[in-house]
Amino acid sequence: MFDTLSRIAKLEFAPPDYLSLPTAGIDVSASGIKVVTLKETLGGLQLANYAEERLAPGIVQNSEVTDRASVVKTLRDVARKFKIQFANITLPETRGYLFEATVPGRTPKEWRIAVEEHLDEYVPLPAQDVAYDIVPLKEQGDGMHVVGIGYARRVIDATLENFADAGITVRAIESEVFALPRALLAHGDTDTVLIIDIGKTTTKLLIVSARIPRFATTLEVGGHALTLAVQKHFGVTEEEAKRVKAEKGLIVGEENEEYLTAMLSTVSVIRDEIVRRLDYWQTRGGAVAAHAPVTRAILVGGNATLRGLPEYLGAAFKIPVELGDVFRNFASRSDWLPPLDYTESLAYGTAIGLGLREYVP
Repeated sequence: MFDTLSRIAKLEFAPPDYLSLPTAGIDVSASGIKVVTLKETLGGLQLANYAEERLAPGIVQNSEVTDRASVVKTLRDVARKFKIQFANITLPETRGYLFEATVPGRTPKEWRIAVEEHLDEYVPLPAQDVAYDIVPLKEQGDGMHVVGIGYARRVIDATLENFADAGITVRAIESEVFALPRALLAHGDTDTVLIIDIGKTTTKLLIVSARIPRFATTLEVGGHALTLAVQKHFGVTEEEAKRVKAEKGLIVGEENEEYLTAMLSTVSVIRDEIVRRLDYWQTRGGAVAAHAPVTRAILVGGNATLRGLPEYLGAAFKIPVELGDVFRNFASRSDWLPPLDYTESLAYGTAIGLGLREYVP
């Protein structure tokens, strides 16, 4: 009862906007910088602001910022436009080391001590150069099976320096493998799920149990490869190829055979790579603590809405494949409709997950 009254009082007597600056979720990737801010209402969370600022090719390469001045300027412009002073930010999966360990003890302090004693076994860097965090997964005898993520301190320091120079105070920094499930899965979801994030140049695979990441990898092929396949087949511009790809998708139709052949020659590469990793996970039952088979797959990312893609992948995976909903933990659609187009929203999963950190465990 007290929590409910406190929440209502917080909303009814909220301070003026200039005294209650939100914590933004900011996701920096090769394609651009995505930012969201949320607001709390009596009906639940709503999206307050969103934006994407494109970055020129090469500014971020292989998840590393190569043109720091451009990134800082873009962050500063975004902060000024949306009055952002505080942010939760992310680190890329490819720069981190996801690990699991069964450690003795009953408290987080005991678990961390046990992990630190063997940190060089989990992260292939000198222990003094590593920053890491762990979350408990399941009790194991007199101890706990934990999931951890480690990053080189220099990666974290460089990231924090970019935001500091842009005038943004970082409240939390976490790996995208923790942020994305927070957006796509309901609080309390205990399923083991495969998340497929199809971007422009990469496809990220993430297996989570109870919203905790268990496996993550990045394939160096994404939706742009499909666009190039259409361009080559029809001899058209990139924009025209995008339109054709959106219209035709992977749907069989009259006089569509050559087009489908061109598309499938590329999308089958993504499918086969996912199947190989999914099969490996599905056959490891009992070999890893708290291991459970994947029950469904969720598609997300800026190139996830290709017509027929869920059915095409589902036939190969032998599990249901669905398009994601990055607003799953927001207010009911009967009270609020997202201002962001659904197709576009799938590219904001990580940024939204970062914004949700203030509200959803």
